[in-house]
Amino acid sequence: MQFDRELAYYARRVLNDVAQRRISPEEGVERIHAQSNSLFVDAPRIFSQVIGMAGGVSQFLTGVGSCIGGLGTTCLVHGAPLIAHGGNNVYENGRGLYEGRSDVVGPVRKLYQDGAKAMGYEEREGNIAYYGADLFFSGRSLLRKVPRKGAWRLYRFLNVDKERKIEQLGKTGLLFEFGTSASTLKQLTDEYNP
Repeated sequence: MQFDRELAYYARRVLNDVAQRRISPEEGVERIHAQSNSLFVDAPRIFSQVIGMAGGVSQFLTGVGSCIGGLGTTCLVHGAPLIAHGGNNVYENGRGLYEGRSDVVGPVRKLYQDGAKAMGYEEREGNIAYYGADLFFSGRSLLRKVPRKGAWRLYRFLNVDKERKIEQLGKTGLLFEFGTSASTLKQLTDEYNP
């Protein structure tokens, strides 16, 4: 709604400038077209960052759930990496949206880049490793076995009481997960094929 309001205010300012004869009607139309074109140029970046932010929130919450649900036993191997990658995705995409940039590097990706440099590679290989790990952790969280809805336990859940997380997601959840993974895969291929 705020976006719509800002567009309306911009159009109103242009119309006021035309009405007060500060600019000609042709210049007013040109300004509105220029603003429209800049929005179309920024739309893919904004869409990608919104998807990345939503995916980061999902990763973060899945990691927290893994740490809490596993009583800390799966936190180090599964939960903590998801929390780190999810938090980094939220940071990079949120800051990128706020500042209108697409080159924000978060602390976790910086670790990957520094690790690649320490092994004699470049930042590019660190970014490839980061995106690959991001896809790996997301895929692993979908294939993990979790308790079925309505499962009951006396001491611990048995294997028959569990199902893969992907089976619990509805169509919307699957579409969301595959959309965020597709966005990450696109970033990976863009980094791999400059």
